[in-house]
Amino acid sequence: MAVPGSWWKVVLAFVIALVVGAVLGSLVQTHFNLQALEALGVEIPPGTRLETSAQDLVNFAPLYAVLFGFSFLCSQGVAALVIRLSSNLSRLWLYPLAAAVGLWVTLKIVDALAPMPTLIAATRGTGGLLAMLVTAAISGWLFVVLVNRPARRRRGYSAVPVMTLMLAGSLALPESDAVADEQPAYEIETVAQGLEHPWSLAFLPDGRMLVTERPGRLRLITAEGELLPESLEGVPEVFASAQAGLFEVLPARDFEQSRRIYLSYACGTIEANHTCLARGELGEQGLDNVREIFRVQPAKEGNAHYGGRLAWLPDNTLVLTLGDGFDYREDAQRRENHLGSIVRLNPDGTVPEDNPYAGSDAFEGEIYSYGHRNVQGLVYDQEQDRLIAHEHGPRGGDEINVIRPGANYGWPITTHGLDYTGARVTPFKEREGIEPPLLHWTPSIAPSGMALYRGNLFPRWQGDLLVGGLVTRQVHRVSLENGQAKEVGTLFGELDERIRDVRTGPDGAIYLLTDSADGRVLRVTPE
Repeated sequence: MAVPGSWWKVVLAFVIALVVGAVLGSLVQTHFNLQALEALGVEIPPGTRLETSAQDLVNFAPLYAVLFGFSFLCSQGVAALVIRLSSNLSRLWLYPLAAAVGLWVTLKIVDALAPMPTLIAATRGTGGLLAMLVTAAISGWLFVVLVNRPARRRRGYSAVPVMTLMLAGSLALPESDAVADEQPAYEIETVAQGLEHPWSLAFLPDGRMLVTERPGRLRLITAEGELLPESLEGVPEVFASAQAGLFEVLPARDFEQSRRIYLSYACGTIEANHTCLARGELGEQGLDNVREIFRVQPAKEGNAHYGGRLAWLPDNTLVLTLGDGFDYREDAQRRENHLGSIVRLNPDGTVPEDNPYAGSDAFEGEIYSYGHRNVQGLVYDQEQDRLIAHEHGPRGGDEINVIRPGANYGWPITTHGLDYTGARVTPFKEREGIEPPLLHWTPSIAPSGMALYRGNLFPRWQGDLLVGGLVTRQVHRVSLENGQAKEVGTLFGELDERIRDVRTGPDGAIYLLTDSADGRVLRVTPE
């Protein structure tokens, strides 16, 4: 395509086309995200729209340029080879087509390999995906036009600035910068090991413990601390994939009489799945009389963001946390479905009559609060009569909230975090009518299980929240005073393990679950 000695022309054309494609792709990403917020009734002034576009050009465009640059290089190389083999083809349509196809293939590969279902939010829908592909085609067209410009017009080129594309470190999440006060001495012992990604721990009145494993097994630890080799029978069929699996186990408040336990889990298939809730009775070999009592509607595709934490309220109603399904984040603002909400149920799964939307023809009656992303920490504080939850943000914006009936917690209209690509999810961190978080972590700690310490072994931690960190590999201690939350220290970092659950045992000790293929139950007591 280029004559000998004009290699620099090809390189220059490639760089110009790549920069144009990265800028156009960034603008498409920004405005499709803002359009999704506008569909929720959010007014976005022109100045805010312009500012968000500029921020995405700084934060998102470099990452996208790396992804697009790889696909563009490969696709234009293939197009050049095809032209060489068949000179009858037109460069003006072949190069743009190759660029669009190359980006489409790259996006499919990235989405298949990345932990999240869809890396670039604008491509969640057909319209956004097509718009991104059009920007790639424009770059392909520009590339071939620039390469084939007559030599006499070379003086028209200006120097192209060098674009530094750095991804390293953009997703790195440093440890918390909280200033830790002096911690009491403690020792950590292993209660059980050999668990495959344990997710939740529950204590039974007779001293035994139940542990869930994410692949779909329920395990029993005897009162003497022995993990039984066989899992319990009767667990409902679980959809186990990535974040999907068996989640929380919670005994009934009247367990000694009813023998009932509750299980939250993912059910369905990769194409259509839900967060589900079942209850059964614990027998000698496993669960009996198991039946599903609640299922999130509608079904969603993918294997991310299920929530799954459970807690009892004093009136014997049950609270279940949910997630937004990742690709369905705007549904967290739509009360016509359960996604991105916290639901409150009677013990049999029916809707309590005093729920905020009970009896509504427009909204789901189970919804207790909404506007959540992925709630994976939940405790009821009996002394202060308050329900406390935390939820995952994307890159930053992990939140601790006090949950109030009918309240909106903002996602995705408000957040302190960015998308994983660096793009803005929303221009707003706060907004009228939306509950602000008591505390947020930016960058993210990836919070997991949470306990409110009310034991007597560690008096200095009395009334504090102990929040597991999956990314930071430690437990974050948060004080709650005068309606405010403040991180005051971190614990157990010497384990260097992902902490999936944190519990206060009946003995006042702190119990931890480590999240790995060889997970452990750990017991923390004073030294």
